[in-house]
Amino acid sequence: MDARLFAAIFLLILGLTPSAQAVNNKQWGNISDFGVYSLAGAALVLPAVRDDWQGFRQAAYSLGTAQGVAILGKAVIHEQRPDHSDNNSFPSGHATLAFASATTMYRRYGWQTGVPAYALATLTAYARVDARKHHWYDVVAGAVIGTSSGWFFTDAFNNKVQLVPWADSKSAGVLVGMQW
Repeated sequence: MDARLFAAIFLLILGLTPSAQAVNNKQWGNISDFGVYSLAGAALVLPAVRDDWQGFRQAAYSLGTAQGVAILGKAVIHEQRPDHSDNNSFPSGHATLAFASATTMYRRYGWQTGVPAYALATLTAYARVDARKHHWYDVVAGAVIGTSSGWFFTDAFNNKVQLVPWADSKSAGVLVGMQW
């Protein structure tokens, strides 16, 4: 699947989803489910379609490790969900898996695939908070876990253009590097 095709499908899906009209927690929950399953599927299908089995293996390690850390976090830290349904709020498994998928696709296939994937991961995390399944810090922790796992396990397939996130005590940003 070409990165442009992935971006076009992503934009089309965003236009068709009820995200702008979501008025209740169930709709936001459905949006977050759609986002995480789409991203995880794309992170595994994209390398398979490209016959990139090393990328497939790296995606499996990244997603599996991130989800394992999230499950362990939920077992150790008993944070009540905002909707009071259970004590499995911290960290957000949806955000963890979404950002692990997005980071894996970005690291492996570049910013053309990564930017739409990060946009969908961000929507997924936002939807988890709006669905009252997580606090904002649950999804931030999930995003950090997922992004870290993606960076740790995934190598660049083509490293001509690199976007590198950074943060210090007063600011944060993204560095852009290009190789000619």
